[in-house]
Amino acid sequence: MALTDTKLRKLKPREQTFSESDGGGLFIEVTPNGKKGWGLRYRLAGKQEKARLGEYPAYSLAEARAWREDCAALVKRGLSPMALKRGDPIPNDAKPEAKEMAQSFLKNWCWQAVEKVRAKEAEAKAADTVEAFAWRWYAEVAEPGNSSPRNIKRVLEKDVIPAIGAKQLAEVTVTDVLGITDRIKARGADQMALQTRNIMKRLFAYAIAREKATFNPAAAVEAKFIATARSRDVALTSDEIGRLLRAIYQSSMKRAHKLALHLLILCMVRKSELIEARWEEIDFDKAEWAIPGERMKKDKPHLVSLSRQAVAMFEELKGLAIGSEWVFPSRGSLKKPIAHSTLNVAVRALEFDVRDFVIHDFRRTASTHLHEAGFNSDWIEKCLAHETKGIRGVYNRAQYADQRREMLQWWADFVDSQIEEGQKVIIGRFGKAYQAA
Repeated sequence: MALTDTKLRKLKPREQTFSESDGGGLFIEVTPNGKKGWGLRYRLAGKQEKARLGEYPAYSLAEARAWREDCAALVKRGLSPMALKRGDPIPNDAKPEAKEMAQSFLKNWCWQAVEKVRAKEAEAKAADTVEAFAWRWYAEVAEPGNSSPRNIKRVLEKDVIPAIGAKQLAEVTVTDVLGITDRIKARGADQMALQTRNIMKRLFAYAIAREKATFNPAAAVEAKFIATARSRDVALTSDEIGRLLRAIYQSSMKRAHKLALHLLILCMVRKSELIEARWEEIDFDKAEWAIPGERMKKDKPHLVSLSRQAVAMFEELKGLAIGSEWVFPSRGSLKKPIAHSTLNVAVRALEFDVRDFVIHDFRRTASTHLHEAGFNSDWIEKCLAHETKGIRGVYNRAQYADQRREMLQWWADFVDSQIEEGQKVIIGRFGKAYQAA
């Protein structure tokens, strides 16, 4: 019986090599290691010969049958497909028509075999680049098994793929990993550098499990050489809050950046949520800031109640933005916001004695002091845009709006008192609580 693609796919290897015929001398040969190769038996000048085409499915059933017909035409004219495939010269006594047919055969099948092998190798190589495998890992492992896959996707898109995406997995070195983490640290984001190394470590562990690599270059870089892992329960003391903000306002950084850092602690938002804010999100009459879901970690809109101090700061920033749609326009263009590294660099340039401070500490600090002051944990979690589990998590985003507004006003007043504690400092005229000393 003639072969079919279904039958070809179902052929299983045996202890000994075996073959299945398609008729007309064409057969498929299956080796014990599972490879399937096309062959053709024919008789020329009374002797049996055997020619080979290549492997299935690199060569389809239809292609193998076309090859069989071309071989039969050569044999009919006294030419050996086996000899031509082997590289033997076309016989000098062959008729012009036969020579032309032989040359066409060589072009169509011998060179085609080389091209198919090269194409197959190129396809396999492309699948083993960091970029291709990273997205495979993201889809198969990272996204299904992580509560915040967007963070991993952002790391891949922003730092990993632009740097090493075109490299083969097996070619990535420790130097490549250090190059990525060093560039991130240069932006003032040591903890992000550590997180990126950890993501690469997981990516290459999966590559090893899938036999795409034999070495994990990220695992070879110890975490302590990138940054010290930070405890999640560390928060600034009330005295440190005052010293830090006094240092900020007494520094030479741009006024807008001073206000940005102050707003981060008052509004309890993430840095990216603030620096990418647009004026259309700020409602001065309602004293509210509506952050759209696409900018939030959990993809859900978030409403921030603005204290009197925060409203006054946004009013001042409105003037500093000079018509830009962004609350914090870039220095080089009013059409885009400041870079993610801008505030980190500004903080790193400060001279103050607050231990190991990073910007994310503002959120932890606010949460800690509000809990210590006895405020309801649900109100605090809502302000942080954290998901509330269980029955309480069904409330909509406006739930506790009045309580959160009152709590955030208390927090702004508390921060004021820490800035003013023990000494006077000129920090501006943007609110009643901020008169020049």
